[in-house]
Amino acid sequence: MESFPDESFSPSYWDYFTFLLLRPILAVLFTFSLLSLGWLLAWKLVLVHVPLVQEIFGLRKKSVKPKPAGRRRFTQFYNRRNAQNPSLE
Repeated sequence: MESFPDESFSPSYWDYFTFLLLRPILAVLFTFSLLSLGWLLAWKLVLVHVPLVQEIFGLRKKSVKPKPAGRRRFTQFYNRRNAQNPSLE
């Protein structure tokens, strides 16, 4: 194995450019691409089906359901019960 003397090995301008500018930019782009891919997969596979997310992003309008006719079941139940046993009041 050869050892290089200190005078013969000096980094060039391209080495400085790569180390100081190109590598950090590529690292940020790689990280951003991984985060974007993860978000896209989560969106397509899971988040689209969550009703809260659908409401926040306006993907589905909330349908107005009519209230059922017998919606006061508890009140009717206790009124009938009190009518049968007036001594409970």
